Amino acid sequence: MKEKILGYLKKEHEYLSGDEIASRLGISRQGLWKHIQDLKDSGYDIVAVPHLGYRLLSSPDRLFALEITHGLNTKFIAKKIHYFDYLASTMDLAMQLGMQSAVNGTLVLAESQTKGRGRLGRNWFSPKYKGIYLSLILRPKIPPSVSPVLTLLSAVSICEAVKKVGGLDAQIKWPNDIFINNKKIAGILTELNAEVDKVNFVVIGIGLNVNNDKSALIAQATSLKEQLGQPISRVGLLQELLRRIENNYSLFEDRGAKAIIDKCRSFSLTLGRRVKIYCQDKHIEGAAVDIDQDGALLIRKDSGLVQKVFSGDVMHCRQP
Repeated sequence: MKEKILGYLKKEHEYLSGDEIASRLGISRQGLWKHIQDLKDSGYDIVAVPHLGYRLLSSPDRLFALEITHGLNTKFIAKKIHYFDYLASTMDLAMQLGMQSAVNGTLVLAESQTKGRGRLGRNWFSPKYKGIYLSLILRPKIPPSVSPVLTLLSAVSICEAVKKVGGLDAQIKWPNDIFINNKKIAGILTELNAEVDKVNFVVIGIGLNVNNDKSALIAQATSLKEQLGQPISRVGLLQELLRRIENNYSLFEDRGAKAIIDKCRSFSLTLGRRVKIYCQDKHIEGAAVDIDQDGALLIRKDSGLVQKVFSGDVMHCRQP
């Protein structure tokens, strides 16, 4: 009901009669007033003037489901949203929901996380109302070997959304980090539930520094606010990110991994550099020459041998 009320108020730029809203919704004026109060308590600035009605002056920069879905216009992404003011980990809940048959495109959002995590169990700092912390459940019809492409798909989508909304050029440090001006702005964590020959579901986790203050960031990290010199709408950025993910996912389904890998190459911060990749107790060093069709990084070692690397921690040794 609140979503419908907010939809009417967002559509009209002038005052909207309470009688008219109540009549459209089939509720009493008293019922409408209670819903309006709930919206105001959530941070919406709504004024009421006798004989004129209600008018929405401003909306909070909160990732409420009713904010995200308004004007989103996706076909399956974020049709079901689980929103929390705080959560231990969006990944943990999304994996549980996946096991409980959550539909393709289900989105888990938290304004903050107490145990946010990245690859290899590393912590992801999740200050409240500053960043975007999400986990997205996807059910692709692919074998497990192809699942790394979904990480790159998400990385491409972040770069495209940041360019569209903020005008900034973001780059992908293979396979799952996003950088702007050589500082990390986002990370991606991909976990899957699979059988030998098929993926049951994949959870894509994204942590993105949006309006984080410079003083609260580590030296190697940045935020869109720091790069732009001003805060931006987290709602608008998240909406664009979700649209890009859906578009790229459809592209992946229609044309296969190549279409995503081609995009990934154009955003790559890693290709053309000399790199060291640490994997368990060993490392591989050489030139990063390409990304192949299953998302693996191709490293030309000093011996001339080209080695295929599926995962690991990447260190850029020097500029090309």
